[in-house]
Amino acid sequence: MISLTSLTLAGLEFDKVKSGSVLIGENKGGWIYASQRPRHEVKCPDFYIMQSPLNDEQIMMISKEIGLEQKSDSWSAKKLNLILAYLSEKLNDNLEHLDDEKDWEIRCPSQGEWYLSLKNDKILTTKKSRELLSDGTSSNHRGAMMDGRPRQFEGFGPMQYHRAAIETHPSKKEITALSSIPLDRENTGITVRFVVSPIRRGDIVRVPANADVLSNIRVELFWTLVLGIIPSFAIPILRGMGSYAIDGWANLLFGGLCAGFVSGAFWRPKRPTILYEDGEIITITNRHR
Repeated sequence: MISLTSLTLAGLEFDKVKSGSVLIGENKGGWIYASQRPRHEVKCPDFYIMQSPLNDEQIMMISKEIGLEQKSDSWSAKKLNLILAYLSEKLNDNLEHLDDEKDWEIRCPSQGEWYLSLKNDKILTTKKSRELLSDGTSSNHRGAMMDGRPRQFEGFGPMQYHRAAIETHPSKKEITALSSIPLDRENTGITVRFVVSPIRRGDIVRVPANADVLSNIRVELFWTLVLGIIPSFAIPILRGMGSYAIDGWANLLFGGLCAGFVSGAFWRPKRPTILYEDGEIITITNRHR
């Protein structure tokens, strides 16, 4: 059953999220925010999302349909893939109700889809939750997708078996953070919801993979000088100990560098926000489509 604003699939209700954009990440300059930078715009097409994560009854209902004998509160890559394969078959039976100019898929939401849904009040969240996303893990937002498609993990090693996740604050559900969940083994305490979303085709628009290193170095040197080194020398001079500014210059320089470094942890000028139009375009060849 489907309407203009909702979709029902295998007993699961999906609400439509209209196309739009959302800003993700931080533009604060302190290095403690480095993993949350750069702040960037993500544009998503129309898609459908579950208002709430799967509950025990829904999980058990689907598990019974596919003959899956696992605890309802336990998740692994195997369980997730089996459930998604079942739901994909159900989706294929309902494609005539969706935009036939697009190819559709069912999966966990990407980070962009999750935050756009939250912005539009289309999802419910709870305190102290860990919700699985479809994105691979990353150390920051460099290289993040700007069209709402899931981000793939780049590299090798054990982190290739992890998925990104949204964690909410233990007492303030409006505060969220990005973390990761290993799916090569069973995990408890995880929530899962799905989206029905158009498959993105063609060239990728992503956050530029490389930062302007020279510009960052110039900014860091300037503020270390202003907030650390200059005050370190000025204080003894203003206190009438000008000779120490000469004799103890090495100590003052070291102290100024330390003060500048510590100040950089918490404050530096805000970094620019990367808009969709300023994203890096990655051309996809036909054999990769």
